[in-house]
Amino acid sequence: MDVRLSLTQNQILSQKMIQSMEILQMSCQELNEYIKEVSLENPVVDIEEGYEMPDKASDLVRKLEWLDSLDERNRIYSRQEYGEDSEDKQLMDYSENVGEELSEYLLHQLLTQDLTDLQYDVIHFMVYSLDSKGYMEENLADIARRFDTDMDFVEEQLKLLQSLDPPGVCARNLRECLLIQLDREKEPDMTARKIVSDYLELLAKNQLHVISRKMKRPIEEISDACAHIRELNPKPGSGFDARGNLKYITPDVTVVKLADYYEILLNEYTYPRVGINHFYRQVLEGGTSKETENYIADKIRQAEWIQNCIGQRNTTLMRVSKCIVDYQEPFFKLGTGHMKPLRLQDVAEMMGVHESTVSRAIRDKYLQCAWGIFPMNYFFSKSISSKIGGDKITTEQVKKLIMDIIDEEDKKKPFSDRVITERLVERGVKISRRTVAKYREEMGIKDAGGRKEF
Repeated sequence: MDVRLSLTQNQILSQKMIQSMEILQMSCQELNEYIKEVSLENPVVDIEEGYEMPDKASDLVRKLEWLDSLDERNRIYSRQEYGEDSEDKQLMDYSENVGEELSEYLLHQLLTQDLTDLQYDVIHFMVYSLDSKGYMEENLADIARRFDTDMDFVEEQLKLLQSLDPPGVCARNLRECLLIQLDREKEPDMTARKIVSDYLELLAKNQLHVISRKMKRPIEEISDACAHIRELNPKPGSGFDARGNLKYITPDVTVVKLADYYEILLNEYTYPRVGINHFYRQVLEGGTSKETENYIADKIRQAEWIQNCIGQRNTTLMRVSKCIVDYQEPFFKLGTGHMKPLRLQDVAEMMGVHESTVSRAIRDKYLQCAWGIFPMNYFFSKSISSKIGGDKITTEQVKKLIMDIIDEEDKKKPFSDRVITERLVERGVKISRRTVAKYREEMGIKDAGGRKEF
């Protein structure tokens, strides 16, 4: 029998450590929900709404002055954009009723129609079956079975809806949407109608020469017809309010440019503070049964640990934000196009923590600055070898170079991805053709065939 003694080292994460990591990677909205759940589960937790007055009154005064100046700046921008007395400047203000929904707009147009109960029920069902683009999602046969009627009746109601504004609404696909709009024009464009009916896929690929050959029409006529088609609205329902689908981003960090430095503000006002009910502390001090005492003491320790985790989260997030602001100062000063390569490892070394801590701290969090609201991982970008200034450049700068090269091309003979790659190499950027294609697609730019003008 062989008996051996060996030492092994295993890392075991306690429940507290797991909880601490989970809180670290929570956004302010997630933290708000988490604190509410904790208050329901732990009886000693008190939710304290609002925020605590800073120790230095000057800090609060400075922040309030900045908020006031920001409101004034927005009013100035609004006046410059819309004019002092323009009604459109009200668009800059938040309103609970931001617009009429498509379903309401369509039903209002039918108020003067003498509809039977069955007509109204079928139309009402159809209207509320439209997707965000204004397309009919439901199968007409299913609608006929649902209301125990025939297909001809359902199709008549669909035609009635398709005659309403906006043109193209209630179409079942893109082809039908475009045909409805073409048919409602005073001067029908038969060439455009033929292209939509039979050659829509070729149009999507910008293969106008193929369409010209198949239709036996001059390329100029095909080009004009295609330009006409592109002026149509492929999403007639997109201009209407869709409050149910709106998602609002609440920034976790706000960076403000003051006179000679940047102020970093954590958005601590979107979630309540975790407090401990004084009644339970008094119960402990007043003496009670051992079982009750252990239960209350355990719940208080849990609440104190959550308070500590939230404090550590805010401290870590503030330190990460400061590293980002210090390193990416050209971006905060000059805007997009001036980012520097930055890795998670770089920030981790600056802070003296593990890379995973930085990753959790920026997960699903947003930073607001003068240039807009950005996910915090936006400020971390890989570097690409370049001879420009002797430094490496970011993917954002490479995309800008690609855009500049495409802007300079002859639209009748646009550059292929291979040519764009060669032009980048000439400018000192070492990159593969596959990477160029990837960046081009991310920017929503078509390939050479799609950009060609006839």
